[in-house]
Amino acid sequence: MTDFTYSTVLSTLTGDGVRTVSLNRPGSLNAMNRRLIDDLARAVDDANACPDTGAIILTGEGRAFCAGDDRREHVHPETEAEARDHVDAIQAVTRALVLGEKPVVGAINGWAVGGGFEWALNCDFPIWAESARAFFPEVSLNVFVTGAVTTILPAIVGPIKAREMLYLGERYSAAELKACGVAWKVVPDADLMAEAQATAARLAALPPLSARAMKRVLTQAAGHIDRALDLETEATIACFLDPETTRRITAF
Repeated sequence: MTDFTYSTVLSTLTGDGVRTVSLNRPGSLNAMNRRLIDDLARAVDDANACPDTGAIILTGEGRAFCAGDDRREHVHPETEAEARDHVDAIQAVTRALVLGEKPVVGAINGWAVGGGFEWALNCDFPIWAESARAFFPEVSLNVFVTGAVTTILPAIVGPIKAREMLYLGERYSAAELKACGVAWKVVPDADLMAEAQATAARLAALPPLSARAMKRVLTQAAGHIDRALDLETEATIACFLDPETTRRITAF
């Protein structure tokens, strides 16, 4: 069995073809710095390319799935090229999760904030722990969402609910996310990884040709993923280049 090594992400494979990819900055609630973003994109790409991996579990070590942007390491881009490079790196994670061929089971624990919430939405089968919480603070911080959520979220919850979630930044419990379709299942915290493992094992046992074709066709039939990523990238770059953004992120 093949394990891969990264500085901020764990990647382990079990005998049933399930690869668990874990965000591993628990001291920072798995907040997103550039290293974590790059490591996660590589880890999911490697999992998709690994012939022994049939399905992927995405989770976070410690008390949170991902607490969003790491404010302690926030660096305000000084040029459009710097901003674009950073946003492209974030979008690369979504491309790996959504456009990659292996099904992804989310095991969402603790907080999923901003980009972390986006990654949870990028999972094919999102399982949330009962205590998990999520929200999008981006608009209040003068930044923009990524992760193709501008097309994924309205498709799940409808356009009006998506506006509420994206504009107003309300905080949602796992039960509320289940009620609006964002969470596939909500389970007791102690059962989260066992439920994710069982689901991923079922997916890994499916014939790979038909399972991968199903993910590919469902994604393509939904449409607009690439267009959403492109539009989000331009909007996020514009927000990053506004000095007001740094002030609001620092004060958050």
